[in-house]
Amino acid sequence: MTLNFAHRGFSGQFPENTMLAFEKAVEAGADGIELDVQFSKDGELVIMHDETLNRTAGVDGFVKDYTLEQLKAMDVSGKWGDRYGSMEIPTLREYFEHFKDLPVITNIELKTGIFPYPGIEERTLEMIREYELENKIIISSFNHYSCLKMKELDEKMPCGLLEESWIVGAGKYGRKLGMDFLHPAYPMVTESYVQDAADHGLKVNTWTVNDWDSVEYFTKIGVNAIIGNFPDLAEKALNPYR
Repeated sequence: MTLNFAHRGFSGQFPENTMLAFEKAVEAGADGIELDVQFSKDGELVIMHDETLNRTAGVDGFVKDYTLEQLKAMDVSGKWGDRYGSMEIPTLREYFEHFKDLPVITNIELKTGIFPYPGIEERTLEMIREYELENKIIISSFNHYSCLKMKELDEKMPCGLLEESWIVGAGKYGRKLGMDFLHPAYPMVTESYVQDAADHGLKVNTWTVNDWDSVEYFTKIGVNAIIGNFPDLAEKALNPYR
């Protein structure tokens, strides 16, 4: 059964990576929530996609250069303006507190593709264990060293390699690194890609899938999860296959 993961929450209709977007994703029937984690200047795990604050908060500079208190004072409504009121940057702890008892999988993307954020793997794993969520988490990153680091810390932690290029032998590569999933951008996902992953013991979670036909196609070729901005649409498209 193909799963329905909400990309940065219900980001197609609400401000991305906010508690509102996460809550609305669950209401829409999402099986999982994908979110992004970085460090603030004072070492707090905060949920934000871009390394910069310009697009969502209208503030110059990098997330890593502001303390949690400073980040909390920002409105990350982005393109939505005042439609939903002021939106706050959540911490990973706040997210866990709210969603720990709900039957949803959380795909945590470690945003180490530009800044390595030393220690972020340890801190993330520590918090996952604190909330006893080991069985409801997938770790992913474009920085494959981060995924390797997480596996070194906990070989049982499910990890997926994010990628948006056409890798030759993706299944073999993922298996060599000891991963559980491949997380490719959707244009490169074909039936043969999914089969190659399966032949090497890997499952495929693909992004960003936002239309009905694509959801049906990826379901039919055996993708494990589609990650999209409209979990309501995905839920309706997936319903006949449940």
